[in-house]
Amino acid sequence: MRKINFFKPSILAATLMLAAVGFAQDENLVENGSFEASTGKPKKLGALSLSNGWIKPTGQPADFFIPAVKVPEIGTPDNFYGTEEAQDGRNYAGIVAYSYNDKMPRSYAMAKLLQPLKKGARYCVTFHVSLAEASKYSTNAIGANFSKKPYASEAKTSIIEKTHIQRSDNKILSGFYGWDKVCNVYTAEGGEKYITIGNFTNNNQVGYEKMRKPNYYKGAQIVAAYYYLDNVSVKLIDDITQCDCSLQSEEDSYSKLVYQKSIVVTDKMKPKDKIEAQSVFFAFGKAQVPAAGKASLDEIVSQMKADANLKLEIQGHMEDIEVEKAGENPMFQDLDEVRADVVKEYLVEAGIAANRITIVKKSNSVRSTEVIESDNDELKSAKTRRVTFVVK
Repeated sequence: MRKINFFKPSILAATLMLAAVGFAQDENLVENGSFEASTGKPKKLGALSLSNGWIKPTGQPADFFIPAVKVPEIGTPDNFYGTEEAQDGRNYAGIVAYSYNDKMPRSYAMAKLLQPLKKGARYCVTFHVSLAEASKYSTNAIGANFSKKPYASEAKTSIIEKTHIQRSDNKILSGFYGWDKVCNVYTAEGGEKYITIGNFTNNNQVGYEKMRKPNYYKGAQIVAAYYYLDNVSVKLIDDITQCDCSLQSEEDSYSKLVYQKSIVVTDKMKPKDKIEAQSVFFAFGKAQVPAAGKASLDEIVSQMKADANLKLEIQGHMEDIEVEKAGENPMFQDLDEVRADVVKEYLVEAGIAANRITIVKKSNSVRSTEVIESDNDELKSAKTRRVTFVVK
C-alpha cells in the first residue's frame, strides 16, 4: 500500500505566511520609485503626473525630467535647473523644498503604495535628492509623510504635517554634485496608503543656507532650494538592522575645521591697515561666510563707508586638496573665485559700490601668513582656505 504524506494545516499556513512575508520584504511598495515608467513624454515643467503612479497633491506640480526630449529644459542630465545624472535609471523628478519668505510655492511628489501599511510593522524608507545649481538656497527640511488619504488641493500651498522620515543627522543638503541619501525606519500606524515627499515644516523652523551659483552653471538662480528626486523605496523589514541608512559620503570625510583668526584693531591704525588685517576663513569645499567672517566684513564696510576713496582688492584662496579635486568634481572648480564673489556680494549688499571692488584668483599659490611650522596638516589647510584683502 502506497504511503501518502500530508502537510498539517498549521505547518502549511506557517509556510505560506513566511513566503508572503519574504515576498513583501523584497518588494518596493512604491511602484515606480525611479520614475522610469511613464504614460508619455513631458513637454513642459510641472509634468510629474506623467510618471506612472505619481500624483499632484497641490496646485503647484512637481517636475519630471527624462533624456532625449525636444524641450531642453526638462531633459537629463541637463535641464532648466542644472545638471545631474539620474541616481537610478535615466529619469528623475524635481521639487521646490524651500523658498525664502515663501516667495516660491513648494511642490511635492506623492504616490499611492502598492498595499496599505500594517499597524506596528516597520518599513525601511529611502530616497535620494540632489540640490540643483539654480538654487539660491539649500535646506534640511526634506522628508516623507505617510497618510491614509491623498492630499488633494488645487491651491499652491505648503503641506504642514508631520515629517515621518528625515535624515537622522538633519543635515542641510547643499551638494550640487551627486546624490544625498535620505533614509530612516518608519513604524506604521496602520492603513497608510500614500507617501508624499517634500517639506512639511513651517519656514521659521527650517534650517537653510544661502548658496553661491557655481561658475560652470550659466542659468539664472531662483530664490528657492530646488532638489532633484530619485530612487524612492518603501520596504517591509523585520528588524531595523535590515535598513541600511548609512549616510557616509566622501564629503563627510572632509575636514570640518574652520579657522578663526583673532584680530586686534586699534584707533591708532590707519583705515588701510584695519582692512588688510581682516581675513575670512572657510570650511573645506565651501564658500559660505561663517559668523566670524561676517564680523570682519562688517569692519571693512565701516571703513569703506567712512572713506569713499578707498578701493578694495579681494583675493580668493584654495588649499592643495581642493585644487586637486577641482579636476574631478565641479563643486571645487574656481572655488577661490567663488569665495571672493561671495564676499564681494556681502559688501555690495551692505552698501559698498561694486565698482570699488576687484577680485583676484590666487588658487593655492600664496602661503597663508597664519601658518606656522608647529601646526598640524589639518590646521595648515584650514588657515589656507581664505579670502584676504588689499587696499588700492
